[in-house]
Amino acid sequence: MMGERRVDQSALFYEFSLERHVPADHLLRAIDRFVELNGLRAHLAPFYSAIGRPSIDPELLIRMLLVGYCFGIRSERRLCEAASRAIDEYLAVLDDAAFGGATPVTPKFISPADPASRWTGANKGLAFFAYATNYLIDLDHAIIVDVEPSTAVRQAEVTAARTMIERARDHHDLWPARLAADTAYGSAEMLDWLVHDQGIEPHIPVIDKAERIDGTFSRSDFAYDHAQDLYRCPTGKTLVHGRRVFSTPRTQAPPDDTLRYRASTADCRACALKPRCCPNTPMRKVTRSIHEGARDFARDIAKTDAYVVSRRERKKVEMLFAHLKRILKLDRLRLRGPNGAKDEFLLAATAQNLRKLAKLIPPPTPATA
Repeated sequence: MMGERRVDQSALFYEFSLERHVPADHLLRAIDRFVELNGLRAHLAPFYSAIGRPSIDPELLIRMLLVGYCFGIRSERRLCEAASRAIDEYLAVLDDAAFGGATPVTPKFISPADPASRWTGANKGLAFFAYATNYLIDLDHAIIVDVEPSTAVRQAEVTAARTMIERARDHHDLWPARLAADTAYGSAEMLDWLVHDQGIEPHIPVIDKAERIDGTFSRSDFAYDHAQDLYRCPTGKTLVHGRRVFSTPRTQAPPDDTLRYRASTADCRACALKPRCCPNTPMRKVTRSIHEGARDFARDIAKTDAYVVSRRERKKVEMLFAHLKRILKLDRLRLRGPNGAKDEFLLAATAQNLRKLAKLIPPPTPATA
């Protein structure tokens, strides 16, 4: 049955008062103003039996967890679990886009204790099994708006970003005007989703592997004409999409989401720049993603002063992750499975927000007599 604290603390001591021994400017006093758990018991009541021995007061338990995460206390004992629970959770998330379904690539190693975790060398050192925590923050004050766990691969982190953006809109009616992120989020599909589906300016470096390193012309040396949907080479000749004639017209998007623009063989054969353009092929071909419009939009944003500001403000995210490891000491997880990772990341983010609010909104100065 649900337990409840019924004994006042003062009855346990003779002359010691916790209230008198905690300084007025203590961090916990500042944080306590933002912790409202009055509705917790009613919310959890259906999960408790009406009979049996009283449990730990759920409000007290949550407060203890928050204190531990606020001060980076990582020595809490936990119950030992059999490996079957980790296996069950792994099987449950095999098709989850943030975990098992993030990529079709079979992991090189699988942890027998926590199969949903991913073998990663993201720290440029020895590889290890890990989860990724993903933050959506308000860049003005570095307040964490949402947190989402995922497996430690780029595709899963991008999926987590989409989930948090949609959830912030649905739950909090927040419509961000811009999104600042690193290059991992600069894929064509992600940029297209941000620009055309969400109306969000992507302040993100574009993933572009079209630059050549062999001395020949790259795609950036060809000018794209939006009105006529064609490219022009450095000599002014055109490269068009659909130069080849098929017996059955192709109207659907290509399976790899890539359009191919080809020059005329006659133009390339007579061109003096052919050794620098297509020395090993009869004519030059340039590829263009069907999402290239969003990529061009992101490239244009990268030339603005607002983009420079976004790149500077994005460091606030990295500082939160550094704080997570160094101050809160969340350099490893104690709980296994996706649910365990979600619980720990959510508690840690809550602690970070409480610490931030305590600094942003200082407690009122007590009136003097």
